[in-house]
Amino acid sequence: MRLGLFSVSYAGLWGQHKLDLDAFIAKAAQLGYDSVMLMGKRPHLSPLDATPEKIAGVQAALQEHGIGCDVIGGYTDFAGTGAAEVPYQEMQIAYIESLAAIASQLGASVVRVFSAYEVEGQAPHAIWTRVVAGLREACDRAAARGITLALQNHHDIGVHSDALLELLADIGRPNCKLGFDAWSPALRGEDLYQAARKMAPHVAITTNADYIRLPRFRYRPELVNYASAGPDMVRAVKFGEGFIDYAAFFQGLKEGGFDGIANYEMCSPLRGGGELENLDAHASAYLQWMRSRGLR
Repeated sequence: MRLGLFSVSYAGLWGQHKLDLDAFIAKAAQLGYDSVMLMGKRPHLSPLDATPEKIAGVQAALQEHGIGCDVIGGYTDFAGTGAAEVPYQEMQIAYIESLAAIASQLGASVVRVFSAYEVEGQAPHAIWTRVVAGLREACDRAAARGITLALQNHHDIGVHSDALLELLADIGRPNCKLGFDAWSPALRGEDLYQAARKMAPHVAITTNADYIRLPRFRYRPELVNYASAGPDMVRAVKFGEGFIDYAAFFQGLKEGGFDGIANYEMCSPLRGGGELENLDAHASAYLQWMRSRGLR
């Protein structure tokens, strides 16, 4: 598999150490990654800032450090709810088309996208239909530039593996593949080996992180006892130290035929804090884990 580092990891979005794009590219190469996945929004690579000079600078940094760019990470929500006169879907499609143009200039072949969140008062079937229509048009526009869209199992619509395959079939575009990750099915109780093996033929990329569960309780003084406060909180830890069975996940992907791009991300608060040294230690631990199991 080709190992990539997602720039969101060094974007400072959770109070962690922040690197600009050039420094991030240098960091990924220094750590030993094959490629980078670049975040398609500020502070890294928003279409609003992707001037010819900016793109030329990113190209120069990639060449200088001998590292590729395989994926641009898009952030979409095709729910399309809100004021009826605002063209939300058109905005989403235009954004993806802009990211596809950036990807083609940088030599990337994939733009990662999301489906939609469910919205209270909106029928899930109606949102599903909007997702399908929006991603069909986005795929057609991306295809003109030779770009594949990787639909990640992140948002509510199509998040379960069976639903995701159904959604993929409804979209029905050859350049729509999956960005299939382990953390979502692990949190929801799917069998990781079976899910990964089933999804592998459709997977273009996988983006990985590991977590521990932290149960939550609230004290009830009238009962002199505690009550559950709802779902567990999760916290990111070094790869291989969490509850996610990545050995089973990658076994399923390999047996299913996946040999694509396996990215690492730090997109939440980390055990050990947000200092640069801790970020580097987490990013290095992923490489070590993958290499120790012959996945690189």
